[in-house]
Amino acid sequence: YSESEPMITETQQSVFADTGHVTCAPFFDTRQIDLLCDVCDQWTESFIADLNDEKRAWYCEGLGKGETRIRKLDNPVYHKEEFCALAKDRKLVASVEALIGPGVSVAFSQVFFKPAYGGGPKPAHQDNYYFGCNDRDGMVTAWVALDDATVENGCMYFGDGSNKGPLIDHFAPEDEPFNLQISQSKMQTMKMTPAPVPKGGLSFHHGHTVHQSSDNNSAFARRAVALHYVNRSTTFEKPALTFDPSVVVNIS
Repeated sequence: YSESEPMITETQQSVFADTGHVTCAPFFDTRQIDLLCDVCDQWTESFIADLNDEKRAWYCEGLGKGETRIRKLDNPVYHKEEFCALAKDRKLVASVEALIGPGVSVAFSQVFFKPAYGGGPKPAHQDNYYFGCNDRDGMVTAWVALDDATVENGCMYFGDGSNKGPLIDHFAPEDEPFNLQISQSKMQTMKMTPAPVPKGGLSFHHGHTVHQSSDNNSAFARRAVALHYVNRSTTFEKPALTFDPSVVVNIS
């Protein structure tokens, strides 16, 4: 896959190095994105039906409010061939390799859901805190918009330049052990920049870049898939959560 020309330009690579994130749009064909959405719909229906109470608390939101909304699905690249094909897209892989070097794998992947009228926020955090990478520069997240991601429906916000700073201590609310986050007191001085992404576009962000998203109170869903790529020398040395190495998918 590395033989293909990257979609990301040298100017965009410079923006990524300076700010810790960059948006590339357009990137994927609408028909390919619609296929992924169909896969998500079918997978979600069967996934929710099989959840026990413990996993329902982990993967769903809106519990106790008379409804159950799926919050995320894990490892779509491992479980679904359509998402594996997305992760192996030649121009995407070439772009990833331009940022973190040749020979990459998807170590973890997620589909995130923000349903209309109430999809919940994701507090400020750094991916490298979750994953505990041995190389701070060895991982990049490719965040692909399955719907238009706007300020109104909960697009991502980034702390420009935080990729150059240290890992910040995170904590998790007692009833949400999965939701590692930076405290509000530590976020007071950090300016967060919104990064809208149209359907089929994507943003890349560095593992140290602070990012977050807000509630979706609009009439439009905001779905996205996050592909966490690592280069061949990067491992999850001190992860904050448990990750299954058997779901790693070698890409190039």
